[in-house]
Amino acid sequence: MNDNKTNAPFSAGTARGKGRCTLVGAGPGDPELLTLKAVKAIQSATVLLVDDLVSDEVVAFAQPGTRIVYVGKRGGCKSTPQAFIEKLMLMAVLEGEHVVRLKGGDPFIFGRGGEEVEHLRAAGVEVEVVNGITAGLAAVTSLGVPLTHREHAHGVVFVTGHAKPGDAGTDWRALAATARDAKLTLVIYMGVSGAGRIQAELLAALPGRTPVAVVQRASLPEQRHAVTTLADLQATIEREGLASPSVIVVGDVMGGLLALQQPASRSRAA
Repeated sequence: MNDNKTNAPFSAGTARGKGRCTLVGAGPGDPELLTLKAVKAIQSATVLLVDDLVSDEVVAFAQPGTRIVYVGKRGGCKSTPQAFIEKLMLMAVLEGEHVVRLKGGDPFIFGRGGEEVEHLRAAGVEVEVVNGITAGLAAVTSLGVPLTHREHAHGVVFVTGHAKPGDAGTDWRALAATARDAKLTLVIYMGVSGAGRIQAELLAALPGRTPVAVVQRASLPEQRHAVTTLADLQATIEREGLASPSVIVVGDVMGGLLALQQPASRSRAA
């Protein structure tokens, strides 16, 4: 394990010329799900800016001497301001460092990677992006279920349940109607805290018997999940004590799992 961990901001040193930046998807947590390209990028970093949900086993690929800065961002908790993270990235790059921004899941799926790329490119810095397995995919795969299926789901929608302050957020009723008519799977990130409202809105167009799975800490040893129906979503989350980080998956692709546990009175948590 690299011993150069810190929660302190990066401190400028002697300028060495322009460096480079790589945004790396750390995947859902299991280090064996990293791509080879991600491992190589982490190993070549001189400064590693690490998100809160990245596991220690992933960070351990960094070389001794790498400056590791934790810039955690998690809903409902105190977070490092995004503008501050972007400032750290640019400052280190301009000093000649190879900055690797290590982000949970995929940088371009609810990882604010787009904002970071825009900020760096505006300053004349080219950025490489290395994809990672997003939590929504890892969650259903861990249950042995696909996101799409020729009979049950013709497509998939990744959507956030956490709106930007001042933003009205997702029109859940319209999305539910589209999912019903087009046979889509809905994968909802950061939706546990607002599950009651989301459930009520989705029920305007989707039947209460629609299968739903909630997967907490997908791919990690402490993963837990519950399979239920849309009508029982909020009650199941409360009963099973499921919390963030979790992914909510809504759609008929979960029907097989739901049928396996019938006529059980409780949703199963693993």
